[in-house]
Amino acid sequence: METITKTDLSALNEQQRKAVVSETNRLLVLAGAGSGKTKTLLQKLIYLIEEKGVSPANILAITFTRNATNEMIDRLIISADTSGEYEKQLFDKKRSKADKDRERLYQQKKYKWIDGLTVRTFHSFCYSILRNDGVNEFDNKFRIIGDEKKDEEDELAKHVAPETVFEVFHKILIEHCEDTDYLLQLKRYILDYVVDKIHLKKDDLRYSHKDGKYFTTLDGTKVRSKSEQFIADWFYRHSIKYEYEPLLNVKDFSFHPDFYVPEANLYIEHISDKSFSTKDKEEQFQKGNLLLVKTFDSMTKDSALFNHTLDKIVKNRLPANYHKTVSLSFREEFNGYHDYVKDFVQQVMRITDMIKVENIQINTVLENARKDQHERVRNFYESAIPIVKEYICYCTNKSYLDFNDLISKSTSLFRNQQDIANKYKTKFDYILVDEFQDVNNLQVELIKLLLTDKTQLFCVGDDWQSIYGFRGSNVNYIVEFEKHFEKAGTIKLNLNYRSTQNIVGASNEVIKHNKFKVDKDVQASKKSEHKIVVYSGNSQEENIQFCVDKVKEFLNDGITNDEILFLYRRSKMFTPYFYRFRDEAIRIQGKTIHAAKGLEAKIVFIIGLTEGNGGFPDIWLEDRIFQVIKKANHDLLMEEERRLFYVAITRAKDKLFLITEKGSESSFLKEIPETFTVRTSNPIKSVVEKIITCKKCFSQLEKLWVVCPYCGQKVDAE
Repeated sequence: METITKTDLSALNEQQRKAVVSETNRLLVLAGAGSGKTKTLLQKLIYLIEEKGVSPANILAITFTRNATNEMIDRLIISADTSGEYEKQLFDKKRSKADKDRERLYQQKKYKWIDGLTVRTFHSFCYSILRNDGVNEFDNKFRIIGDEKKDEEDELAKHVAPETVFEVFHKILIEHCEDTDYLLQLKRYILDYVVDKIHLKKDDLRYSHKDGKYFTTLDGTKVRSKSEQFIADWFYRHSIKYEYEPLLNVKDFSFHPDFYVPEANLYIEHISDKSFSTKDKEEQFQKGNLLLVKTFDSMTKDSALFNHTLDKIVKNRLPANYHKTVSLSFREEFNGYHDYVKDFVQQVMRITDMIKVENIQINTVLENARKDQHERVRNFYESAIPIVKEYICYCTNKSYLDFNDLISKSTSLFRNQQDIANKYKTKFDYILVDEFQDVNNLQVELIKLLLTDKTQLFCVGDDWQSIYGFRGSNVNYIVEFEKHFEKAGTIKLNLNYRSTQNIVGASNEVIKHNKFKVDKDVQASKKSEHKIVVYSGNSQEENIQFCVDKVKEFLNDGITNDEILFLYRRSKMFTPYFYRFRDEAIRIQGKTIHAAKGLEAKIVFIIGLTEGNGGFPDIWLEDRIFQVIKKANHDLLMEEERRLFYVAITRAKDKLFLITEKGSESSFLKEIPETFTVRTSNPIKSVVEKIITCKKCFSQLEKLWVVCPYCGQKVDAE
């Protein structure tokens, strides 16, 4: 039976209308690119207030970014503003962002039904929960600790900690380095794996050394093996001066013993299975009556035994009053290496984020790391975990919360304080979540804790556009929505209003190659004779020239700069284009595909579509260090790369250009059937010169000859 409504739903298509009027308690609106998902979500919100008589105070709408929140509020204001003045002001390029923000706030307060809504990002929503009701879980006078890039929320920015996450981690690291053992353990890790990169192949030219000295000791000396490094480090730890490979001539020839300890008048030769015979050297030591001791690689397998051996060899021969303690400082030990320390700190910050998002116990992470087969991974966590633990204690002590803490502390509050949980459960009868494909474990847990049997959950998203796995989002929640939320329903929005049929058709064919997805039959409402142009240049210079010529052509035809968008997988791909456009006085939107999500343009160029390193797809199996917390799956990473390509394609409204290089075409291009494309390139010049011959006597002729000098036959003009 037809549902009769007071709200005007005539602008909606059948599927959008079905989603808006649905009474299903757990509903996923699976929206293809350009299918009007935000419009549907907003219409649902208006429908609840106008048609169902729901109080705005009982509605929670959650977004992922401040910009998305603002856009949602802007659209609601525009729908309420019959004069049309707000829309004019919003798109007035002469008005500043700050001015528009002030006007938005004024208009929001003006319309009480808009002001009564809770439209928040996850972080902003949790911020208000903890500030107002979180006193039993955490100090409700807390401050937000982040870094400059994340402090985008106006409300959150009012209570920012006086130090950043990096500054706190760095400070804690320096304090830990007051313990000499920790200091030298950290220095050893940084020298081996950040500076020398000994875990990489020795034949990699980037890390080769002419003299074969790959290993840096604690005092900065370069030595030939880990065993020699161990010996040199032992000297350093015990403040024993030594010389590495000093030149020695006793009688018959010159040579370089491995170590000389002046205070003990002792030479050490370290023997490995790669060492040359030391017989001739030993004879020289005997002739000079010099003390030589040999150590062996087999000893290094047991570090305690090797330490004991060196103790017996060296310490007993030192003077009784030999000074053997030294004060080591962080600043001096890492002099010249502070950038490498910064890299280490940033890795520790990254694993801290991952631990929080994946909700894993810190000690479990350390146990898993200790079982890893690689020394580098084990050593990293031995140095990192004490810092992570201290960081968490420090933040608690100072009443700091980072962005992940905002969500995890809110979920903890709801679990531990039933009265607070009930307050929010009874307050929000309707929860609307935008961009549901981007949720992570913490966010889904928070949503579940807000639900009752009566709460209506309305989620909008597109699994085909899930591209933030590297940040912790989990596409599983949208693909298997009905597993995570009981008695759930799904409505698919399959009509694309943005792009032409060739663009939509190509994007559909590309995404079909993904296995982990929900099938959708997306159709285009726009028809056009324009096909997708695939341009294969012989070089990057040719590609840039092609793009320059095309952009100039469009500008001459009256297309504005804002209607042309260049997209790329990595920022460095656009650099040569940027400089050339600047030289040509062309002013173009250039964005990474991640940054362009949600945008659209009449004309889109996707550059850098080459195969292999530096191209697209760009499968980046991250450092094994991170695999301790979350295992990487190559197939799933490839699927996310393909979703990224899908997002790039579907930004185009009218015309799409895919730029590749001849002989190195991206595998993604092969997934687009030729029916949707026109392929063009500059032909490769023939390496064989054309030879002109006489048609009568077949003699070879010169280019400008008019008559064959051998038989008199007239030469046809070419």
